[in-house]
Amino acid sequence: MTGPAPAVAATRLAVRRCLRELSGTVLVAVSGGADSLALLSAAAFEAPRLGLRLVAVTVDHGLQAGSAEQAAATLAQAATLGVETEVAVVAVAGAGGPEAAARTARYEALHSAAARLAASGILLGHTLDDQAETVLLGLARGSGARSLAGMPAAAGLLRRPLLGLRRQQTLDACAAQGLTPWQDPMNDDPAYTRVRVRAQVLPALEAAIGPGVAEALARTAEQLGQDTDALDAWAERALVEATDELGGLSVEVLLPLPAAIRSRVLRAAALRAGAPAGSLTAAHVRELDRLVTDWHGQGPVALPGPYGGLRDCGRLLLVLP
Repeated sequence: MTGPAPAVAATRLAVRRCLRELSGTVLVAVSGGADSLALLSAAAFEAPRLGLRLVAVTVDHGLQAGSAEQAAATLAQAATLGVETEVAVVAVAGAGGPEAAARTARYEALHSAAARLAASGILLGHTLDDQAETVLLGLARGSGARSLAGMPAAAGLLRRPLLGLRRQQTLDACAAQGLTPWQDPMNDDPAYTRVRVRAQVLPALEAAIGPGVAEALARTAEQLGQDTDALDAWAERALVEATDELGGLSVEVLLPLPAAIRSRVLRAAALRAGAPAGSLTAAHVRELDRLVTDWHGQGPVALPGPYGGLRDCGRLLLVLP
């Protein structure tokens, strides 16, 4: 008796390991693409064996003509796998461009569904290829170690069980099971930076350096993720230790900290005070750091949002201007 095709077996194993950590109801975000269909099929196979309820959620962003029909087709295919389904219609708006706005709306819809259904997890279909693209984008933007750590396998309710699999494996898994993935035209549109990275940058790196670039980038993300988690935990403890009863930060506590920890503490303090995360830059944090390490009586440091940084009597204060 033969077993499932290798790609099917690989997706099922990855999903099984993920689902073992969950309970009750689990959501699967399904766009209709190969990644999410392979994920859903594997989850539909594994979830009943673990006593889990599975719900497939498709988010209709309304960005393309026929999006409602495509969402319905995706849910119909999910229903053939014996999975409960629902669609979330969202309005895409906000800063950061259409990609960022769509992502924000999508995650909000998924978390809203998870809260309503008391789900213990939300499965996402990101693959190793997606991780490699994310690392390259972070590198190009100079976004620091947290960005280069890519997408975590687990963050809150979000789970990404396929981060160790290649995109081709999800295509192979769909073909082996007679599933028909949707080919999103936006995934081939060079107007989007990620599409250019996928279609041009990664192939060029493979041609110049040799095969295995995507895997190497994903390994880098995993290692940096572990390192960054440890540094963030240290910084959280340091922030508590440095904060006095009035909410100021002790320069005496901050000064001996390694720069990597101190900068995290200062960023966290600025965010806690109300600085918008999307507007708070490394330059802002460096100026706050100068109030600690290069103090010569300079005036307040301007921050985005309602607060600024000020040193007074051995304390760093985040105050209204």
